[in-house]
Amino acid sequence: MKKFFKMFFALLAIVLILAQFIRPLRTNPAGDKSKDISSSFVIPSNVKQILERSCYDCHSNDTRWPWYSNIAPVSWLIAQDVNDGREQLNFSEWGSYEQTDRITYLGDICKRIKKGEMPVPKYLMLHGDAKLSDADKEVIYKWAKAMSDSLMNN
Repeated sequence: MKKFFKMFFALLAIVLILAQFIRPLRTNPAGDKSKDISSSFVIPSNVKQILERSCYDCHSNDTRWPWYSNIAPVSWLIAQDVNDGREQLNFSEWGSYEQTDRITYLGDICKRIKKGEMPVPKYLMLHGDAKLSDADKEVIYKWAKAMSDSLMNN
């Protein structure tokens, strides 16, 4: 039995070492700054600060890649989460969205904030500073609602 565990852990170590050579793409695409959401809306500094702290790592091209995003298999999970987040909503690509999509995204922001769905719990496990206080939620909700109403009235 002891020999089995030694073999198992040796094999596991080899697999983990080899996994380090399988690197996911961790990019921050150089985008057109004119497409950034701040080019479409006046974003109050308190709203911008909350978005950058709690949303931009997954929902923009300005991801902060922490040191542990270099270590497999965690690197694969983080890269997948960022890619999924950017696919769902990318504040850096806001200018490329249709008007109806922008309204939908702002509505989704309101809905997810109210339900406490964002940021996702697994992100908050390692990024406690991204947790939204009730005051943060209210600020983001009011801003997104006002922007959505503004777009619907144009």
